[in-house]
Amino acid sequence: MDLLFLGTSAGVPTRRRNVSALALIEDQGKGWFLVDCGEATQHQLLRTPLSAADLRAICITHVHGDHCYGLPGLLASAAMTGRSQPLVLIAPQAVQDWLAATQALTALHLPFELQFHALEGFTGLAVGAWDIDAFALSHRVPSHAFRFRETRRPQRLDPAALAAAQVPRGPLWGRLHGGEDVPHEGRLLRSADFLQAAHGERRLVVAGDNDDPALLAEACRGAQVLVHEATYAQAQIDKTGQSWGHSSAAGVARFAEAQGLPALLLTHFSPRYQAAVGRSPSIEELRQEAAACYSGDLHLAEDFSRFRLDRQGRLKTLGQSGGAGDDDPYQVRG
Repeated sequence: MDLLFLGTSAGVPTRRRNVSALALIEDQGKGWFLVDCGEATQHQLLRTPLSAADLRAICITHVHGDHCYGLPGLLASAAMTGRSQPLVLIAPQAVQDWLAATQALTALHLPFELQFHALEGFTGLAVGAWDIDAFALSHRVPSHAFRFRETRRPQRLDPAALAAAQVPRGPLWGRLHGGEDVPHEGRLLRSADFLQAAHGERRLVVAGDNDDPALLAEACRGAQVLVHEATYAQAQIDKTGQSWGHSSAAGVARFAEAQGLPALLLTHFSPRYQAAVGRSPSIEELRQEAAACYSGDLHLAEDFSRFRLDRQGRLKTLGQSGGAGDDDPYQVRG
């Protein structure tokens, strides 16, 4: 699965960063999931190979506008470009109420079924090869993290089981691999007894806004990657005495280190942090703060940064996928 960041700014967009959105792209590069849909997410999609026709599900972590204001426009564009397949939407109930009002007041017709699942009672959902479940976080409004677990993986024959059962090599192997139970020499060879997953289960966690990373301990058990906001440096929170329901880079990094997480992707940065290293405060300061607390594979995402969680559970950097905007420094000061 690939992770393609469509927006990495907190609160408001800047010239370099749009507000929150993350695409999770299946191995074959066609079907994909969207976690959060800040304003202008559909504009960001125009600079990628992704199509709304192939979108499997949208997951909204919480009701704040920088995480959901792009949703009506994206749905409207999907309708106008011919989408007809049902689309899963997992979100707070308030998002469904808002969408219903928007549809009624703007005559927005969707020619596809929107299969809504309210986070307030959400117990998990299987979509394609992946199981999606949610975990409550701590923020100014109810916020959630989504865990994606690859529970349906490609199957391959188990050579040891075949040898132990003395199944001769040949057409029998092909039939068993195809899922067929086969009579052979007075016994029934059950396909399930000779198949094993082609690779281990991949797990990744994408968190919404959250000031208590420890709430993710259960969600992150066995995960290879955590995507988490790092809105501020710890020094900023200490100086003002306010986190506004957000985490510091150091706080998230300490949690990831304690959990033994192999990879940590930070995003959702306050616009106060400049791109230029020579200007302060800068994104580099957030990187250094996190690196001082975490020994794993650390990345600070940019818009259109693309990473791959391969079938061995290793995170690889693929660079930029699409345009990343101009190189002007941040213009919005927080």
